[in-house]
Amino acid sequence: MGSSKAPSWSDQWGTGGLGSDNYEYEEGDKLKKSSSSNKMSSAKAAASAGMDKAKSAALVSADKAKSAAVVGAQKVKTGTFAGLKWFKNQYQKRSSK
Repeated sequence: MGSSKAPSWSDQWGTGGLGSDNYEYEEGDKLKKSSSSNKMSSAKAAASAGMDKAKSAALVSADKAKSAAVVGAQKVKTGTFAGLKWFKNQYQKRSSK
């Protein structure tokens, strides 16, 4: 029972085991650590490119939201002014009769 060729539980499920990209099978079902410098640099480059796209999309969205908020605030301001002017006119019509 002790001379099993299968990887141990810690090799399979521990940090950096079978589920990670840092290990590959060799002949004889042994695990070997693969060179991850190329994998890591390409992963970092892909993540950086994705992050740049996400940042630019977020900035565009933030600018759109800001301009929409400004336009909305202007509409509220003009609507409030028009409503107060209407009330004032109604009051003056009543009080002048």
